[in-house]
Amino acid sequence: MDLTAEKKEFDTNNNANSEPDERYARDLKAALHPLKHKFVFWYTRRTPGVRNQTSYEDNIKKIVDFSTVEGFWVCYCHLARPSSLPSPTDLHLFKEGIRPLWEDSANCNGGKWIIRFKKAVSGRFWEDLVLALVGDQLDYGDNICGVVLSIRFNEDILSIWNRNASDNQAVMALRDSIKHHLKLPHGYIMEYKPHDASLKDNSSYRNTWLRG
Repeated sequence: MDLTAEKKEFDTNNNANSEPDERYARDLKAALHPLKHKFVFWYTRRTPGVRNQTSYEDNIKKIVDFSTVEGFWVCYCHLARPSSLPSPTDLHLFKEGIRPLWEDSANCNGGKWIIRFKKAVSGRFWEDLVLALVGDQLDYGDNICGVVLSIRFNEDILSIWNRNASDNQAVMALRDSIKHHLKLPHGYIMEYKPHDASLKDNSSYRNTWLRG
C-alpha cells in the first residue's frame, strides 16, 4: 500500500471540509490534518453460537480513537491484519459517539449492506473500505454510521451501517458508491438488512431483505 499517495488523497478531501469546530481548529494549529469526523476502532471476540445484548455488549472493547490523518495512520499501521485474527471476531470502525450495536440510537432505525468475501481477499477490500470511510469518499457519507469486518470460519464479511433503512434513495446510492470505491468484481452480491429485522431474528447476516 502506498501510504504517501493515500495521505495526499486524504489531504485533498479534507480541504473541502465545513467550518472547523474546536477540535478541527486545534488540529490545524498543531499542523495536523483534521478529518471530517472523529472515529473509534472497536474489537469484539465473539463466543460461537451466542448473541444476546448483554454478552455481546460486554465483549465490545474500544481499541483507539483518532481525528486526524496522522492519527489514523499511526493507529492503522499497528492494527492486526484480518488474516491474523481468530474466528469469530468483529473489527468495527465507527464515528465517535456511535456504538457498534443495533440498539444504539444512531443505528436503531438503520441497517447495513453486507458483502461476503473469500478469506484470501477480504483484507484488501477491508482496507479500501476503511480508507473510503475515513476519507469521506462515500456518497451520503453523513448517513453512514460505521463499517464492520466479521471474521468467520469459512468467509469474511464486510458490512456498512447506515442511519435510515427507510430512505431508499440513500440506501441504493450507498450501495452504488460502495461498488464504485471497492471496484467489486462481477459476481459479488450485496445484501441489505435493517437492524430491526436483525433484532427480531437475532441474526446479523441471515434472512437479508434486499440483494443487488
